[in-house]
Amino acid sequence: MAPPALAETPPDVRDLVGAKGAGGETQLQARGYRFVRVQSGDDRKWSYWWHAERHQCLSVVTFDGRYQSIVATSAPDCGEAASTHQGGGYHPDLGHAGAQMQQGAPSMVATGDGAAMVDGRAVDLGLVCFGDGQRPTVANNPGWTWDHDRKRYVYDNRVELSAQQFDASVMLQFWPGGGRIKLPRKLVPPIHSRGSEDGWWDIYNVAMQPDRISGEYRLNGLNKPRLTVDRVSGRVSIVGTGDYGFRGMCDTVDAAAHRRF
Repeated sequence: MAPPALAETPPDVRDLVGAKGAGGETQLQARGYRFVRVQSGDDRKWSYWWHAERHQCLSVVTFDGRYQSIVATSAPDCGEAASTHQGGGYHPDLGHAGAQMQQGAPSMVATGDGAAMVDGRAVDLGLVCFGDGQRPTVANNPGWTWDHDRKRYVYDNRVELSAQQFDASVMLQFWPGGGRIKLPRKLVPPIHSRGSEDGWWDIYNVAMQPDRISGEYRLNGLNKPRLTVDRVSGRVSIVGTGDYGFRGMCDTVDAAAHRRF
């Protein structure tokens, strides 16, 4: 059976969303999952569970004592080797980087020492960041409005711009002079460009300093979010146009293969 796509709830644990934490742990163990590790945030926890037979890693968000979300994530999040996939090579954003020769290998493969490779380049630092995302949205809100023609208040639906908040995770990879970011669908606007088919976006103007990492990626002509990673605290901040943004905490991927912050 093919594993579910990342950031989706696998069918075998879909019924556990909303369950109490203690009961959920018992059910996960009964279904063949092994607890790997836990990461605590300000008001929630992220735990990771591994199913060896299915080669599947789960990321479980616990909030207010209950399982808020359960999503499939990459095997390295559970400390396991990633599966190799067949397909085309990694295609850089030619709008900000020069044309490069395409490689015949998959976009991400593990070398003999376990380091991730992107189009022939070794990844110096790989991060998985969990937190809260925000994006602009349009909402229909019923209410009373003033009708200038009729000179009275009328009850009608008002179309208003608002900010939608949601839990999300992003993945970051950096190498000398560049990097890329994997965005969840909710952080990709309807009108966008330059993202790869597998959800990665090139990061350009990358500056890797001892205490922080910064860069930008291009969603479209008007929105070029700026990202900053604090290498001391592990916090990441992404700020784009309007209400677009993301804030969270980052963890290194496969500490044996990548250097620490």
